[in-house]
Amino acid sequence: MVKFSDMTLAAVLEALSGPEPTPGGGTAAAIAGAMGTSLLIMVAGLARSKTNADEEKAVLAAARRALEPVRAELMRLADADAAAFDQVMTAYRKPKGTDQEKAERSAAIQAALQHATVIPLETLGACATALRRAGEVAGAGNRSAASDAGVAIGLLEAAAAGAEANVRGNLDSIKDEGFKTRTGTAVGQLSAGAAAIAGEARRRLAG
Repeated sequence: MVKFSDMTLAAVLEALSGPEPTPGGGTAAAIAGAMGTSLLIMVAGLARSKTNADEEKAVLAAARRALEPVRAELMRLADADAAAFDQVMTAYRKPKGTDQEKAERSAAIQAALQHATVIPLETLGACATALRRAGEVAGAGNRSAASDAGVAIGLLEAAAAGAEANVRGNLDSIKDEGFKTRTGTAVGQLSAGAAAIAGEARRRLAG
């Protein structure tokens, strides 16, 4: 499969609007997160002025270095999410004529669903990581790019919400109670943390 990072924007949008179940919401969430991260990288490259304090310049430079791999990770997750759901669909298509086939099919479905749940959980974590840098960028970045930083935060919030929705949607179909409990706790903590970090970033942006 062609990587989404190698496709034109028009091709990505066409794929998202197509009749196939993949790419879907998980991929869209990861791409939205990558777009938000890209905007933060751009804003971090715009110093307030030529007389910017060395400390602020260092903060922005560190933010750019930290955000570059996050963007790459989110694009990897965009591909991984589509591939993971394809595995779920493949598992559902397994034969179920005999008791053994039914058992093998059920096990394959559950394994694929768990994998497909881990991917958006990682997307949520990556968005939270980017949002942690958003406050720094908002505080030290060029005020003329405040709207860009605001859009970046909004995209990351939307991406985090989308990733959370995918995790919770998959959990409804998973039978392993231990996995459901662990993952439910993790997604709740990550989501709450991302929301708090985003709120702080917006306060710094408005300050």
